[in-house]
Amino acid sequence: MTCEEEPRKDGPADGFVRIRLDLAYDGAEFSGWARQKNGRRTVQQELEEAIGVVTRRREIFPLTVAGRTDAGVHARGQVAHVDLPAEVWTNEGEKLLRRLAGRLPGDIRVWRLSEAPAGFDARFSAVWRRYAYRICDTQGGVDPLRRGHVLWHDRPLDVALMNEAARRLIGEHDFAAYCRKREGATTIRELLEFSWERTEGDALLGPGVPGLVVGTVRADAFCHNMVRALVGSMLLVGGGQRPLDFPGEVLAGGVRNSAVNVVRPYGLTLEEVGYPADELLAERNRAARRLRVLGGAGLGAQSGPGGQ
Repeated sequence: MTCEEEPRKDGPADGFVRIRLDLAYDGAEFSGWARQKNGRRTVQQELEEAIGVVTRRREIFPLTVAGRTDAGVHARGQVAHVDLPAEVWTNEGEKLLRRLAGRLPGDIRVWRLSEAPAGFDARFSAVWRRYAYRICDTQGGVDPLRRGHVLWHDRPLDVALMNEAARRLIGEHDFAAYCRKREGATTIRELLEFSWERTEGDALLGPGVPGLVVGTVRADAFCHNMVRALVGSMLLVGGGQRPLDFPGEVLAGGVRNSAVNVVRPYGLTLEEVGYPADELLAERNRAARRLRVLGGAGLGAQSGPGGQ
């Protein structure tokens, strides 16, 4: 984490205005959200460079994001903010969305630019993030036109068993067994929703998708690899390779279990980020910076906003 990636001020500096971006991207050709020193292509890099071009400024205006998606992970409901000089927003604000559409590559779209209310921070003001993981368990495999968003599983899945196993993980826990640990970061999270549905299609893929199983995972925040590891444990239960209690036993063990695979990233999409009412944004912003312990309040800055 760098100060350029994660501004720690509660609001924009004097002479600047905070702008909220609502955006989407196909993660297939990106090495994740965050800028990388090795020069690999990332969503943050593409956006920051495009903003520099459309604002006609040479400096980089750093973005702060609600959830740092990993390489290959998609987003339909991502949220970020950027602090722009007030005169740029006043003089150019109405033109920036159209200019970004013309400048950005086709695998990133910004749907909305708006002046953020007081106290808003795309990362620290968020109260939850919701991901969907899409799986196909038909013997014939995945529709080729949808293969970039759906994981093929080679055995039938028992969705009822998966739902029961998932239900037992809901609540505030230390998810160290399902996370890639980072020094100085807490792995305590509150899992608000974890459910599975067998369906014939959805808003992303459209109708007529045989064998589609969609997992919904919503939490106050996620640590690195958390969603994909949770899904991996559910596949073991749904496919009959592990008993119903297995995911809970892994959680209680507190360490990574070699039987649990971190599933491939392309089946995962960040669908939505939730924020409190405007008058509660500043308090949420402050509370989320506090390091959390089990049974305590707040989610520390050390924990990170995303993770798949």
